[in-house]
Amino acid sequence: MPRTPETPSTPDPPEVHVPALVGLMAVDAQATALAFGLRLIPADRPALDEAAVDHVVRQYPLPGVEIPRDAAVTVWFDFGEGEGGGGAGVREPLGPGPRGGGMRRELDEPAAPLPFTPCP
Repeated sequence: MPRTPETPSTPDPPEVHVPALVGLMAVDAQATALAFGLRLIPADRPALDEAAVDHVVRQYPLPGVEIPRDAAVTVWFDFGEGEGGGGAGVREPLGPGPRGGGMRRELDEPAAPLPFTPCP
């Protein structure tokens, strides 16, 4: 019986690109980091378990940077002093409202309504 040559497995690359973690919940950020072969270190929490539903607001190194596999990516879940966070919720930009016209600008005014005729 002929032997099939074993295909050598390609080793994992020694360096990986850091994924974007900002905006992810802690559990999702940790899963993403593990999928890339990286470790996640919370800078403003004693343990990652305490931040399970918090969202990442900052990370270092930045996304796209090449770092060695199994390196640590530091994440923050709270804004630092003077970094924002405001606490006022999401605000939409204030600007001029929509211009007038809308459908009236596109269509003619409707004609007089049709007279009502009862069914026989």
